[in-house]
Amino acid sequence: MAKILVTGGLGFIGSHTVVELQNEGFEVVIIDDLSNSSIDVLDGIIAITGKTPIFEKLDLKEKDAVEVFFSKHDDISGVIHFAASKAVGESVEQPLKYYENNINTLVYVLKSILKLKTSNFIFSSSCTVYGQADTMPITENAPVKPAESPYGNTKQIGEEVIFDVCKVHSDFNAIALRYFNPIGAHKSAKIGELPIGVPQNLVPFITQTAVGLREQLSVFGNDYATPDGTCIRDYIHVVDLAKAHVVALQRLLDKKNKSNYETFNLGTGVGSSVLEVIKSFEKVSGKSLNYKIAPRREGDIASAYANTEKANKVLGWEAKSTLDEAMLSAWDWEKNIRNI
Repeated sequence: MAKILVTGGLGFIGSHTVVELQNEGFEVVIIDDLSNSSIDVLDGIIAITGKTPIFEKLDLKEKDAVEVFFSKHDDISGVIHFAASKAVGESVEQPLKYYENNINTLVYVLKSILKLKTSNFIFSSSCTVYGQADTMPITENAPVKPAESPYGNTKQIGEEVIFDVCKVHSDFNAIALRYFNPIGAHKSAKIGELPIGVPQNLVPFITQTAVGLREQLSVFGNDYATPDGTCIRDYIHVVDLAKAHVVALQRLLDKKNKSNYETFNLGTGVGSSVLEVIKSFEKVSGKSLNYKIAPRREGDIASAYANTEKANKVLGWEAKSTLDEAMLSAWDWEKNIRNI
C-alpha cells in the first residue's frame, strides 16, 4: 500500500487522520515538531490501530532538514499537510508567527514534493478563506473575501501558492479541503484535542471548565445578528473530517480528479450557535457549565456553515455524527486524560 506523509500528524486532526489511513492499510510517516502536540499521542494511535507509524520530530521551518527528510523518504506517494498554527485570536496578536509557520513551511514542503516521482497533495485549508460570506450556507463558489484574521489570510495565501504551483506543474495534483469547526474525539478516548496551555477553541475550553481546570468559560459576544446573538459555526466530528482526507487522497491516487487543483467544503451543513453547543454539552454530560458573556473577540465573524453538496456528490463523503455525539466523545476524552 502507498506510503503517505502526514505533517502535523500528532495534532488533533492529524492524529485522527493517521488512524483512518492506517485502518485503510496505508503506510504512514508522521512529521511533527511537538510545538502544539504531545509524543504521547503516538501511543494512542498505536493502541487504536495496532500499527506503529514512522515518526520524525522535525521543524518544517528548517528548510535544510525538510530537504534531507524528503531525500530519505523519496518513495512517498502522497502528502497530507496539517502542520500550521491555527488559532484565530492568537494570529491577530502574533501575525508574523503565523506567516512564518504557515507559509514558509508550505513552500519548503512543496519544493521537496515536486522532486518526488508522484506528487499528490492534500491541503488543510479552512472556511476562514471566505471571510464573512454574503449568504449561507457557503458553497465552494462563494467569493474569497479579505481575511478577518492573519490565520485566515495564511489559508488564503496557502491556497494561492498551491494553485500557482498546479498551473505550472501539470503532474502535481492537489486538493484543498476547506473545513469548518472540528470537534470531538476518537470513540476509544485514546486520542482527542489536546491544546497546549489555554485552549483557543470552544469545545476544549468547555470540557476543561467542566472538569474544573478553567474557572469559567467566556462566550465572546451575544449581540451578533444570529437567533440567540452568539456566533454560529458548523461543528464537524473530527473522525468524519479525518475520513474525508482519506477519501480525497484516494481520489488523487486513483487519478479520479477532474483537474489538478480542486477544493471541497467539509462540514455538516448545519450551523450551531455557541449557546447551542453549551446546551448540547450540558445535555450529554449532565453537568451545568459556568459561563459568562464577554465582549466580542477581534477576528470573529457572525456566522459560517457549509454547503456540503459538492463533497457529498463528488467525493461520496458525508458527515455522519451529530453535535451531541461529538460533544459526548469530547467529554469522554477529557475525562480519560484527567483520570475521572
